[in-house]
Amino acid sequence: PAAIAQQEPSRPNIVVILVDDLGVGDLSCYGAKDLETPAIDRLVARGMRFSNAYANCPVCSPTRAALLSGRYPELVGVPGVVRTHSPLDSWGYLAPSSRLLPELLKGAGYRTACIGKWHLGDQPECLPNTKGFDLFHGFLGDMMDDYFHHRRAGINYMRRDLQEINPKGHATDVFTDWAVNYIVAKRGGGDEAEPFFLYLAYNAPHTPIQPPKDWLAKVRKREPGMKPARSRLVALIEHLDFGIGRVVDAIDAAGIADSTLVIFSSDNGGQLRVGASNGSLRGGKQDLYEGGIRVPQAAVWPGRIAPGSTAGLVTLSVDLFATCCAVAGVASTGAIDGVSILPTLRGASQELERDLFWTRKEGNQRYMGQSVWAIRSGPWKLLQNDPQQPFELYNLIE
Repeated sequence: PAAIAQQEPSRPNIVVILVDDLGVGDLSCYGAKDLETPAIDRLVARGMRFSNAYANCPVCSPTRAALLSGRYPELVGVPGVVRTHSPLDSWGYLAPSSRLLPELLKGAGYRTACIGKWHLGDQPECLPNTKGFDLFHGFLGDMMDDYFHHRRAGINYMRRDLQEINPKGHATDVFTDWAVNYIVAKRGGGDEAEPFFLYLAYNAPHTPIQPPKDWLAKVRKREPGMKPARSRLVALIEHLDFGIGRVVDAIDAAGIADSTLVIFSSDNGGQLRVGASNGSLRGGKQDLYEGGIRVPQAAVWPGRIAPGSTAGLVTLSVDLFATCCAVAGVASTGAIDGVSILPTLRGASQELERDLFWTRKEGNQRYMGQSVWAIRSGPWKLLQNDPQQPFELYNLIE
């Protein structure tokens, strides 16, 4: 143990890349045959790929709250989608008392940045800068109506900290540029002793399915028989893949790959109505069936995580909070629901004896302000996918 401690940096950089609505069937490293994701494939090959990773919710806001707080999302006030443009239909309010990951990491000497989609509210007490991020460069609202104009219901939610900005270009490119610039600036300052935490939350491949024209043309040329909806989504994912590749290349070019833990995950499963694939799993985004909450996930840390390794450990988004704290040597204050999976990342055997819970509250005609629920206990999963329907019990192993 002493020799291992001497070899490992005490405070590595931490980069969490969270994509939006990416299903387990929409990466070639997870078995997709009709799309090409070489950058994510290379990233996953450099570390550990998870086959049983779960998001904390089948929709956006709760999973983000869980990842950043280490708690089940309803315990920090976010049981459903936070809608900044329509408060009467908003089903979450991030509790001011919640302590988020960047706040803890700052106490350990980290510089912290949130780039991309926030989706946890625009009230002063819920803003990224209020919740521990030194820098916020992204979209403060919920979902974009247009990847090029960056508006929601006609409102500009693009911010650099508290300042409203109006960047040009596709949102995926904009977020990628900002992330690359952040990495370059951090290393250009010459302060190698100051680690950073970068939470890079892409909007893609969330609706609207709006890939750049040249990327769509490339997919249609390669896959002429593909359905139009599928081709648009594939192009949006492949464009996202290119952006993630640029971020990883920036880490490599800065010479910090060996001192940087990169975690890649998705906030929920793919949305079936726009052509997404969740592989052989039933359901998709908004469902508590496996296709709605099982997500692709990988962790990369050269020299610490074995390349090409796999993990069948059942994990939740909340575990990423606990894992980042463990990697940084930070003791979490207060109750958390996640468990550090650092032993698994290091190649040790790890058994997590626990039940897993999911819930989602919504207010449209399907939910009418009610919640749906699921619990997994060992191989058994009990769920209610619709508040008007009975509970269903499944054995996930048999």
